[in-house]
Amino acid sequence: MTTPRIPPVKLEDAPAEARPIFDAFMKERGNIPNMFRTAALRPKHMETMNAHFRVVMNEGEVSKVLKELLSIRVSSLNKCRY
Repeated sequence: MTTPRIPPVKLEDAPAEARPIFDAFMKERGNIPNMFRTAALRPKHMETMNAHFRVVMNEGEVSKVLKELLSIRVSSLNKCRY
């Protein structure tokens, strides 16, 4: 894996507007997906991204587990940090 061009935001450095989303991920998953840690640089963008992510992951016919596995596989194929 290569070093990201835009460094993801650390939990302790998150802007106040990003904290509720970070806290929700920590409670639900025990981690914050890297794409949200990067998007936290623009908290308003992260809010809309989070809303979209939750609809995609929680609705539809494909199970949430399969969606996660697909995300991990695509990230691996593209050599990016999931």
